[in-house]
Amino acid sequence: MLLSFPTTPRVLPALMAILLFYLPVFAQDYKYSHVGNDQPTKNNFVFGIAMLGGGSDLDEAFRWLCAKSGGGDILVLRAEGGDDYNAYINGICKVNSVSTLMIPDRASAQDRKVAALIRRAQAIFIAGGDQGRYVNFWKGTPVEDALNANIVQGKPIGGTSAGLAVLGEFVYGALADKATDNDLTSAEVLNDPYFYRITLVHHFLKLSLLKNTLTDTHFAKRDRLGRSLGFLARIAQDGWSTHPREIAVDEKSAVLVGADGSARIVGSGKGAYFLEATEKPKLCSQGKPLTIRGIRTYHAPTGAIFDVKSWSGTAGESYTLSVVNGIIRSSGVAAY
Repeated sequence: MLLSFPTTPRVLPALMAILLFYLPVFAQDYKYSHVGNDQPTKNNFVFGIAMLGGGSDLDEAFRWLCAKSGGGDILVLRAEGGDDYNAYINGICKVNSVSTLMIPDRASAQDRKVAALIRRAQAIFIAGGDQGRYVNFWKGTPVEDALNANIVQGKPIGGTSAGLAVLGEFVYGALADKATDNDLTSAEVLNDPYFYRITLVHHFLKLSLLKNTLTDTHFAKRDRLGRSLGFLARIAQDGWSTHPREIAVDEKSAVLVGADGSARIVGSGKGAYFLEATEKPKLCSQGKPLTIRGIRTYHAPTGAIFDVKSWSGTAGESYTLSVVNGIIRSSGVAAY
């Protein structure tokens, strides 16, 4: 059935106003949920980076991020999922408010209201999920601009699993992964560092403390050492960096980085691993097993301190890793 409306000079302006009011609502795909006060607090935040390795959420890490926000407004970002973090964070932290903003596509990331919600927050936390969605949907949009503007202002930021994977300058984007694919394995990367699923990107978020650094998660739990070594080799081979670094965090562990670069490792997992490639790969080409030497590695267990500026730590252990024809070799101690 066709509907017709009178278009007299009086009715037409009113009709247009109604249409303009409702059309944006139908066009918006993002979802926003909020608990706490509606009015934002004063800007009492202090910069920091909460890097969670995935698995169970760590109360200590979230309380640390809440404290860095100055008890302000915490915003959880995600591309899929629900708003369970609202009740969880609100239950363990004394903050002004907690909100979840789901940005499920690139069109939503172009909405100025979405960027405004990000800029309003005193702290950002990027949830787990699929980092390919974050890169595809948010990179090159007002969402990316708003996140980097918050960073410039010194607002704290954190992430877990996929949310941590996108914090570094270098990111394994998982752009070629299908929903039915299993985890990209270390064996696949070591046997062919140019395997089609190895999609690396850079220049998404601009955290100076994570410059020249790749970030990864679920590290020991999912045996990701080999693929990390392959990623570092690729970054060096492709000319992105001569000495790329990586911060790899295990499940149930977190690295809490202060504004001065001092990081504290917390949680019940195996802690964090700090890797640095000191030599160019001997062999890093498509279809051939990787050979690279001189990967300086530092394992920082719970309670250890690591300075990401000087790239040195205390209460941990140092060793050197190499890969020869796709096989990992460790000098001094076991790889994990």
